[in-house]
Amino acid sequence: MEATFRWVLVTAVAPVAWGTNYFVTHEFLPAGYPLYGAAIRALPAGLLLLLVRRQRPRGSWWWKSLVLGTLNMSAFFALIYLAAQLLPTSVASTIMATSPVVMMLLAWSLLSERPRIPHLAGAGIGIAGVCLMLFTGAAAVGALGVLASVAAMVMSSFGYVLARRWSAEVDVLSSTSWQLIAGGVVLVPFAVAVEGSPPALEGPAIFGFGYVTVVATALAFAAWFAGLRHLPAATVGLVGLLNPVTGVLLGTTMAGEALTARQLCGLVLVLLGILLGQPVATRLTALLRSRADRLSPGPGGDSAASPESGAHRRTGDGPTGVPAATRRPPAP
Repeated sequence: MEATFRWVLVTAVAPVAWGTNYFVTHEFLPAGYPLYGAAIRALPAGLLLLLVRRQRPRGSWWWKSLVLGTLNMSAFFALIYLAAQLLPTSVASTIMATSPVVMMLLAWSLLSERPRIPHLAGAGIGIAGVCLMLFTGAAAVGALGVLASVAAMVMSSFGYVLARRWSAEVDVLSSTSWQLIAGGVVLVPFAVAVEGSPPALEGPAIFGFGYVTVVATALAFAAWFAGLRHLPAATVGLVGLLNPVTGVLLGTTMAGEALTARQLCGLVLVLLGILLGQPVATRLTALLRSRADRLSPGPGGDSAASPESGAHRRTGDGPTGVPAATRRPPAP
């Protein structure tokens, strides 16, 4: 149990770091360069992890790195930027909050990880909490923006489940570094073709990219994939709901505004949804269910946990409860 809780804390580093990434990107990074921004974010982070691990891909991991890098990094980063330009942040974040459900369904089909009732309940409560925190319904919603956001959510969820399926083959740092490098390499030609020359970086932008590269990318993705290796995909997906929570708390802190009652209710619901998806909640549910089964009446009307029936069953090894050694054959 202690080890499981430790891996939950490690996994939580990723969505918290991603939640702070919104503020850093908006305040410090140059606008109008989404592809270069994603490439500058991914490539140095991958090279940094490669420098730490010093291991190159082998065999099938050349194409697996390309697949995962495209799903989890390059295409995901580009689609997220497009959705941010076309949709209000509240709508985009609400769509992304449905990723735990998609991850559960994909893990069920690809990994045979059947979603449990606490996971499904936690996902529903968490999504409702995100809607309360962010979604007002007052802003216009464009179909292209919704399509980009849904595509980003589905692609990343599929990529995360694939990464979990292939995780036993290599260590976490190596696979994360290969994905980031592959994703960055895929982005570079598109950035050159669409955005031309790279942006000129000054002091604040260099600081911002340093934070995004080291903390919000290298550290965050390493923690995320480590969690996927040691925890069920459903649990990891629910921990990801800390992303919008961090964004809301950081936004209100920097703006100097108090949380509204609606936001507080949403925050409580999100945290409750995350807790329901943790292994301790699943074990507690299983314990309560088994206790209820023992207390339920048996076929003969007696309680399955009744002292008399339990003692009767324990007195012998035969169907009548009488010790086999003392039973006599029926009279002829």
